[in-house]
Amino acid sequence: MRAVGRVTVRDRVLRIRDGAVGERVDTLVAEEPMEIRLNGRPLTITMRTPGHDFDLAAGFLVGEGVASAADDVRAVRYCAGATEDGSNTFNVVDVGLAPGVPVPETSLERNFYTTSSCGLCGKASLDAVRLQARWDVADDPVRVSTATLSALPDALRGEQKVFDRTGGLHAAGLFDAQGAPLVVREDVGRHNAVDKAVGWALREGALPLGGTVLALSGRASFELVQKAWMAGIPVITAVSAPSSLAVELAREAGITLVGFLRGTSMNVYSATHRVVLPGD
Repeated sequence: MRAVGRVTVRDRVLRIRDGAVGERVDTLVAEEPMEIRLNGRPLTITMRTPGHDFDLAAGFLVGEGVASAADDVRAVRYCAGATEDGSNTFNVVDVGLAPGVPVPETSLERNFYTTSSCGLCGKASLDAVRLQARWDVADDPVRVSTATLSALPDALRGEQKVFDRTGGLHAAGLFDAQGAPLVVREDVGRHNAVDKAVGWALREGALPLGGTVLALSGRASFELVQKAWMAGIPVITAVSAPSSLAVELAREAGITLVGFLRGTSMNVYSATHRVVLPGD
């Protein structure tokens, strides 16, 4: 049985550098399955980096439209894993919903809204998110300067403690409009990193996340914009490119989407009025 929260493992590798060959011990990011149960019933399984598992489960439920406030969740706990002796593997998390919170129907075909990565067409994806969104992000009055936006990648990178040792993790951070970090989470999956940050906010009673910026360490996909909308986040930044459907969804929601954020350079794809330009 592993310790709770183990996020790295050590392994021997053959290292080749400039013709020199030798063995060394390398630090790898841990990746393990986590089953999320809802009121004791299996819901889904995700591959994740162990750590902040309760935040991950809570954030997943926000993204799926199940929970939107701290009071919606009665309890989150680890439960026994699928082992012969019934011991706790810390890879199964059960979320107990509060009385009165609707429990989604679950089946082998998983009746949850399916993201574009599962083959759903663009129009159906947009319609599904529009029907589930709880908050009107388009009316959020927050504005963020280009100087603040330019500082976010380094601020996010500075909080990536596990990345420093492994080089193998994505990160998602929530910042205020002045660039102060609220929370940063890392995971082998970019969607899990966002779920962990949003789940932290749910458990802190901070939803909707009006006036905040979601900073991503990689690209901005449709699924990540969807998760931001479901959490009430008005601004998203990414150091890499957005997808076409991510841009379309951001425009639909009224979310400011910034991509290719590198130094003082950036592309603003939607809701450009929130970006305070130099000299304004």
